[in-house]
Amino acid sequence: MTGVNPKAVLLLNLGTPSTPSPEAVRHYLAEFLSDPRVVELPAWLWQLFLKAVLLPLRSKRTARLYQSIWMEEGSPLAVYSKRLAEKLQQSLGDSFKVVLAMRYGQPSMAMTLKNLLQADNIQSLTVLPLYPQYSAATTASCFDEVAKTLKQQRFIPSLQFISSYFDHPLYIAALAESIRQYWRKHGNDATVLFSFHGLPQRSVELGDPYAQQCHATVNLLAKQLNLSPEQYHIVFQSRFGKAQWLQPYCDVVLQQLPAQGVKKVVIVCPGFAVDCLETLEEISQRYQQLFLKAGGESFHYIPALNAATAHSELLASIVKNT
Repeated sequence: MTGVNPKAVLLLNLGTPSTPSPEAVRHYLAEFLSDPRVVELPAWLWQLFLKAVLLPLRSKRTARLYQSIWMEEGSPLAVYSKRLAEKLQQSLGDSFKVVLAMRYGQPSMAMTLKNLLQADNIQSLTVLPLYPQYSAATTASCFDEVAKTLKQQRFIPSLQFISSYFDHPLYIAALAESIRQYWRKHGNDATVLFSFHGLPQRSVELGDPYAQQCHATVNLLAKQLNLSPEQYHIVFQSRFGKAQWLQPYCDVVLQQLPAQGVKKVVIVCPGFAVDCLETLEEISQRYQQLFLKAGGESFHYIPALNAATAHSELLASIVKNT
């Protein structure tokens, strides 16, 4: 890379086990669930439960879920994130250096950032977490790790941290077009469910803007697609534990809809930049079975934006205009 002011983009995603084995899954979950941003409980209490109960119980089961979606190239989240990073590099050109890292697992976010700053004389850094809607459990955790790593550096580059892009016009346009493409092939008579990853209700009460941003995204999409209130629902998936999470719950709604006369649904997950366990297994496999068993007749999941050109152009626009 040449130039007097080298610029870099650190593209971040959540992470994934390195293999779909119980051992790799256990290692990944231990790191992920030990983040105090993710689980806001006293560490002494949570760590005891995590190591003695949760990890032994969940590692084998979660490994089987990963095995059901694992690609020849590896974990879908890692594969699609890598393709997106390569596409973003093409969209930005030689004036930027794009690197991909994971908040948990590999490639390590801390090590990737250290290597980037030490090897490439980076003067300007844009940190872009692949979370359209801000949450302390995801976006803020990335900021924490960036700050922790930069504290150890002698030289700190100019820093731009993208906290969200839930209402970016190109983001809304790309999502809307993915839905229109489905409609052109299959018609638009199915009820649309916009499913987002869940969040404890307590987080919202403490000031997390996540739920508000999820609703704002869907409001913009509904307006662009001319959807009436009767044609769509906002739901939340992937809840954990017994505490109250954001509602309505996706699995519950799917089981209720057939009795209300809704036999055809199409699901979009606007909060996931690339497809992963939560979209490919939870939505496409488990929730599809729930809906059909409850009396539904047609279920379709519209894939995440993944490495679509519209997606890389959206991210490039964010980087260039920040």
